[in-house]
This record gives sequence, C-alpha cells and structure tokens, in this order.
Amino acid sequence: MSKKILCLDFDGVCHQYTSKWAGADVIPDPHVPGLFEFLEAAKKEFDIQIFSTRSHQEGGVEAMSAWFIRERKAWREQGGMPPEDTPLKLSFPKTKPPAYVGIDDRVITFEGTWPSVDLLVNFKPWNKR
Repeated sequence: MSKKILCLDFDGVCHQYTSKWAGADVIPDPHVPGLFEFLEAAKKEFDIQIFSTRSHQEGGVEAMSAWFIRERKAWREQGGMPPEDTPLKLSFPKTKPPAYVGIDDRVITFEGTWPSVDLLVNFKPWNKR
C-alpha cells in the first residue's frame, strides 16, 4: 500500500529563507524550527516530497538534498532524536507532484469563495509579517 504524497515547499517552509536569493544551489539559512520533529511524525503517514522553484534548476535538487543532510545532522547533534535512527525518506521531484496535501508559505487555501485582489496584493508570508 503506497502512502499519500505530502508536498512541502522548500524556501520559507523547510528553509527559513531569511537571506536573499543567491541561486538555486545556494542555501545559507537554517531550517525552520520544528521541521525535523514534524518530518519524523509525518514520515509514518506520508510520502514526503520536497518541491521548490529550485527543483528544475541546475544544482537545485543536489543543494536541497545536501542541506537536509547537514541540517538534520545539526539537529541531531543538538539533541533532536527520532524514536529510531532511520533516515528520512525524502524525494525531490523536478515538477510539482500530484499531492494529497501540500504546505507552502505563499498560497491561500481556496474555500470556494474568491479572495479580494487587495488581499492578494498585500499578501505577506509568515516570515515577512
């Protein structure tokens, strides 16, 4: 039985994205607090796929993969420990996957009523408010 896909945006959801864009293969900022605790819980239920504007650019997937290894190692060294020492199974598709659900810092959930254009024009993600 295959798991449902959980698609996570990378910049602003996994990666804090407080620095300015410097290229698909440049990821200077740390993880968003709570990321690895969330991933440890979510991996039991979901096929976790990481997608970004970096995904289709040269070096983007490799940089994200290396970032996850480095950041998870730092998290573990600071006392973050999953119940069992199993690697995270993440995939990095180059196109947006057909996800069951996604988490993205730059979307508005559509509830059947169109948002005002003013709301869209003035939108700010969580880390810019």
